[in-house]
Amino acid sequence: MAGRAKKPASPFRRVVLKLSGEALAGEDKTGINPGILCMAAEEIGKAVDIGIEVAVVIGAGNLFRGAMGESLGIDRITGDHMGMLATVMNSLALHNGLKSSGVESRVMTSIEMKEIAEPYTIHRAVKHLERGRVVIAAGGTGHPFFTTDTAASLRAVELRADAVLKATRVDGVYTADPEKDKSARRMESISFIDVIKNRLGVMDLTSVSLCMENNISIIVFNLFKKGSLLGVVSGEKIGTIIS
Repeated sequence: MAGRAKKPASPFRRVVLKLSGEALAGEDKTGINPGILCMAAEEIGKAVDIGIEVAVVIGAGNLFRGAMGESLGIDRITGDHMGMLATVMNSLALHNGLKSSGVESRVMTSIEMKEIAEPYTIHRAVKHLERGRVVIAAGGTGHPFFTTDTAASLRAVELRADAVLKATRVDGVYTADPEKDKSARRMESISFIDVIKNRLGVMDLTSVSLCMENNISIIVFNLFKKGSLLGVVSGEKIGTIIS
């Protein structure tokens, strides 16, 4: 990527960053917060600067969830398709934010819409990553009934990523909800089996199982704490590692 200096390699070669739609909304709860978008783009750029290949999967909870459609009288499949389109909107916004930060990226969609973005294929995605471009994989898995968490795990398997980085509002997995229980403590590590057995809700069970079966670690951390993504990909003990 022209103009961006490369630094010594980190413990990771390639990662998939899972960013929730709600995170992009910030305190606004809905829509896209420009300040949050800019911060996310800058944090991703820092990882790219040290030579990390980054793919991003974004949710759509700030705009529309497939499950929300049922309360509006919309059937689940149609609602999920609407949610997929909402992930494309978020992905285009991040693409623009990365461009403003001098980071080259490509939006690739699981559902063809060639006038807006490239169709997602494993081969083309890998080529973009190898050339230092951030790949923003939009549209979820392309199928209803699957979450964007599962899409992130699926892309990690397909792209042979070293880890899934799950960005949340808190800095890891806690023994209880830290926003409700002040005595909750953060766990530095936890096994896939314990996450599934205790239904911790870090990511949906399908996505966790997919990572477990393919030996891909999940790191849960707070992307919006300055320098946290760079710290994670540099090998610092930040957040919680699920392995």
